[in-house]
Amino acid sequence: MLDDIQIERIIDLALDEDIQSGDITTEAIINKSQNADAFIKAKENGVIAGLPIAEKVFRKLDPDLIWNPLVNDGDKIKSSEILVKFSGNYSALLTAERTALNFLQRMSGIATQTNLFVSVIKDSKTKILDTRKTIPGHRLLDKYSVKMGGGTNHRIGLYDLVMIKDNHIKVAGNITNAVDQIRRKYGNKFRVEIETTNLDEVNEALKCNADIIMLDNMTNEAMNDAVKLINGRAQTEASGNMTIERIKSTAEIGVDFISIGMLTHSVKALDISMYIE
Repeated sequence: MLDDIQIERIIDLALDEDIQSGDITTEAIINKSQNADAFIKAKENGVIAGLPIAEKVFRKLDPDLIWNPLVNDGDKIKSSEILVKFSGNYSALLTAERTALNFLQRMSGIATQTNLFVSVIKDSKTKILDTRKTIPGHRLLDKYSVKMGGGTNHRIGLYDLVMIKDNHIKVAGNITNAVDQIRRKYGNKFRVEIETTNLDEVNEALKCNADIIMLDNMTNEAMNDAVKLINGRAQTEASGNMTIERIKSTAEIGVDFISIGMLTHSVKALDISMYIE
């Protein structure tokens, strides 16, 4: 799912904001022709994601970079583990270091956090979904990182799945009107998900032949009743206040998906550093 053109654009923007007219410290201290060996090491346990992005960052400044990864994206890593050894132009390595690590740390943080949630419900049929609560401009990277952590991508944007939410319903008057307008415009081109908050709305969504019914901010008791009512006629997504403490009991209800915004909107970066040998 990593589109090379979009990734190149993201990397170019990241390097440009950091370097601008030049790395004035490195340019004053390091000989331009000097080479160096380096490695990147984890400083805490987690799941790695973003190594191909980090490589692209370094290679932007040194096309002759020699890159030898010791792990692959999606692998579980341990504190003090060396992730990659590489060599190249000394100045290029230092100038690209922070940008490469910024990508690697955030992406690995997302993968690690996702894997924590996935592991809690590993014995259920329920899948962990991400959301659109991503860093602007970095959605593909954020969603790729979720997949590396064992999660499942929800819609990528506003263009690949119809999601009828409360404000759409308010304007349309009710769920039925909203779905009718969607069907008139698109037919069956897109799958349709409908946000519901109570059993009456769930029943209306069922009558509209929704593909996915979101059970938004419901208690576990209400979700249990909703899943029984739906009875496999649509896929079900639990959403709202889905903490790591709550997801096991939610999965046991039998929902197909649990969507979690905090996978990407408030993630802790994984502690990873680069060292020159």
